[in-house]
Amino acid sequence: MRNNRVSRGLVFAAAVIFSSGLHAQTAPKPGAKAAATAALPRTSDGVPDFSGVWEGHMPPSARKYAGYSFTGDIPEMTPWGKAQYEQTKPSWGPRAVVDSTDLVNPTTGNEIGCFPTGVPRIYVHPFPMEIIQIPSRVVQLFEFNHFVRQIYTTTGSHEHAKDLDPTWMGDSVGWWEGDTLVIDSVGFNDKTWLDRAGLPHSDQLHVVERITRPKHDTLVVHIVIDDPKAYTHTWEGERVYVLEPDWKLTEMICEDNITFNDLKKAGKEQ
Repeated sequence: MRNNRVSRGLVFAAAVIFSSGLHAQTAPKPGAKAAATAALPRTSDGVPDFSGVWEGHMPPSARKYAGYSFTGDIPEMTPWGKAQYEQTKPSWGPRAVVDSTDLVNPTTGNEIGCFPTGVPRIYVHPFPMEIIQIPSRVVQLFEFNHFVRQIYTTTGSHEHAKDLDPTWMGDSVGWWEGDTLVIDSVGFNDKTWLDRAGLPHSDQLHVVERITRPKHDTLVVHIVIDDPKAYTHTWEGERVYVLEPDWKLTEMICEDNITFNDLKKAGKEQ
């Protein structure tokens, strides 16, 4: 099953980008959207139930920049952001190099990878995720290196904790606006990239996700990225998933991809 999963992951690698040009869709027939929404599974507290295993599957128009970036257009950067970007050495995308400085992707260079991806980059990797939903909490389980993200949705919990210590995945709070789950994340360190192509961010990064389930088998994650230190304006895009009811997350350990030569070059051989 794992081999099939990897093959499908490669086929759908192009589906792991964001694109702000995905909004032009055929208008649904009157009442169709309301009927579809009403038919969605719901939890005991009445909100849509997003539980299940989901695989990235973007429309063909959004697959050009397969697996490494949210968008083919480089967001306009501040001088600080541009300087950081020019220093990155990704192992994926048009700027890919052998001696990569990516802390996430194992490489043949001097960085052995396998550090946390951060948010929203976690959505870019071509591996499925599972959502487990319980009252006052939504849990995201990512097959990629088994990262876990917990979003507490307790009523009145829109505020982040004070004096947050910077972390890899940030501090996330969530709430429901009708049938939309809103996730607000801050408190990131500046060690991660926003994608696999080297787009940087600062510790001022603010990510807002709006997750909807427009159809039973479709999940849409719309993301707004705001980082005034790195970018001159906010930018956004979407990630589309399809439900895989027969799938189970399998073991994926990033460190398995690190070879002896990688460790030797990093000075870690035993």
